[in-house]
Amino acid sequence: MARQLTEVYWKKVISLYETIMKEEAESITKAAELLASAIEKDQLIHVIGPGGHSNMGAEEMFYRAGGLVPVNAILDPGTLLAMGARRSTIIERTPGYGVSVLNAYNVNDGVLVIVNAYGINAMCIDVALEAKRRGIPTIGITSREFAEKIPPDHPARHPSKANLCDVVDVHVDCHMPFGDAVVHVEEIGKYIGPVSTLVNLFTLNLIVIKTVELLVNKGIEVPVWTSANVPGGDKANKVYLEKYGPRIKLL
Repeated sequence: MARQLTEVYWKKVISLYETIMKEEAESITKAAELLASAIEKDQLIHVIGPGGHSNMGAEEMFYRAGGLVPVNAILDPGTLLAMGARRSTIIERTPGYGVSVLNAYNVNDGVLVIVNAYGINAMCIDVALEAKRRGIPTIGITSREFAEKIPPDHPARHPSKANLCDVVDVHVDCHMPFGDAVVHVEEIGKYIGPVSTLVNLFTLNLIVIKTVELLVNKGIEVPVWTSANVPGGDKANKVYLEKYGPRIKLL
C-alpha cells in the first residue's frame, strides 16, 4: 500500500503544479509586474502568511538563496506554530490584530503579498483591507475553490464573510483542493498528504522568477541573494545586508 499511496500523492502534486502553470500564467505576470514596480521604485515587497503553516510562504521569500533581496517578511509571533498551535489559530481569527502587525513591520508602501491557501480568516482579510486603505497594492496566493466551499457562518471566517481572493488587487490561485490533504486512505477513512504548502511555495517562486525576468528585460539590476553556504556567498550578500538591514525588520 505504501508505494501506491506515495505514487497517488506524487501524481496529485504534479497535476496541481501543471494546473497552476497552465491556468495562472496571466495572474502570475500581473503579480510579478507589481513586484518589479516596487523594486524599480526602491520599495519593499512585504509578504505575510497569516496563520500556522502559511507563515512558510513568508519564510520562503525571505533571505533565500536565489530569492529577491528587498523582501520584508512579516513573521509575527502571534501566528507562529513555534509559539503554540492553538494560539496560532486563535490569533489568526482575532479581528483587528493584523492591522497592528502591519504597523509593527512598517508596511507603508511597496506591495503586500498575502499567502494563505484557505483565505478566509480575520487576519487574512484585515491585512488585505488595511493595505488597500494605505494605498498599497495587494497580491493574494489562495484557493478560490476552498474559500467558496466554506459556509458563511464558519468560526474561521472574517466578520465580513469575505474571501481573500475577492479583496486583493491580484489573485493568483494556488488551486489547493477542499480539505488540503489529497490521498484517501480507505482503511482509516481519512485523507492524508496535505498540499497547501507545496502549491503556495511553488506559486510564489513562479512569481519571483517572472519578476526577475521582467526586470532583466528592462535592463534593471536585480537584487538576488546568493547562498551563504557557497564560496563567495557572504561577500556577495554583504552589500545587500548593509543596504537593506536598516529597512527590513528581520534582517
